[in-house]
Amino acid sequence: MVRDGLPSWLLPVRTAAETVRPEQLSRFLPPAEGGRHSAVLLLFGEGPAGPDLLLIERSRTLRKHAGQVSFPGGALEEADGDVHGPGPVAAALREAAEETGLDPSGVQVFATLPALYIPVSDFVVTPVLGWWRRETPVGPVDPGETGAVFRVPLAELADPARRGRYRHPSGFTGPAFEVDGRVVWGFTAGVIDRVLHHSGLELPWDSTRMVGQSGSEAVPG
Repeated sequence: MVRDGLPSWLLPVRTAAETVRPEQLSRFLPPAEGGRHSAVLLLFGEGPAGPDLLLIERSRTLRKHAGQVSFPGGALEEADGDVHGPGPVAAALREAAEETGLDPSGVQVFATLPALYIPVSDFVVTPVLGWWRRETPVGPVDPGETGAVFRVPLAELADPARRGRYRHPSGFTGPAFEVDGRVVWGFTAGVIDRVLHHSGLELPWDSTRMVGQSGSEAVPG
């Protein structure tokens, strides 16, 4: 079933995005002033294995955040527009096109989440939610920046056997996912965790299980 251009399985995600409060997503909320404004794209599609989410792996040759999995995205530019207006959506689509080669005209943006904060980098990040209604080929545009572009079925992200927690050397511990031979953690895993939870897609999982190895937190580029 399709409603407002969205498949029925995506409607709970939209409802959650429209009703969730910032403090339900993260304990790190943006400062009243300042911060480096950026946006990321949570692009939902329907692949061979069912509903999925598009992710990228940063190049393993980068000096910072090498090999870390993240959403496509990056910092707002002046041409994107005001941060309180069209800026985050424009930035998320522009950065996704630059990183993965997707055609933004095939993406239906249906919601944005409240802006969140990454204290270590001073990034204020707006997650933009999109439906990939007309898919186009994707892949790393610049291998020096993006090592891989891949789609992860939501069923795998919700699979308790693939879930756990990841401990950073700083002492911070957060949710993590094991997908495609990779560990998704940090900001990206935190957003996925909250989207699954508030959309009713989450399954009971063992929050005492530790996965992966420690590293540095990724931020939008």
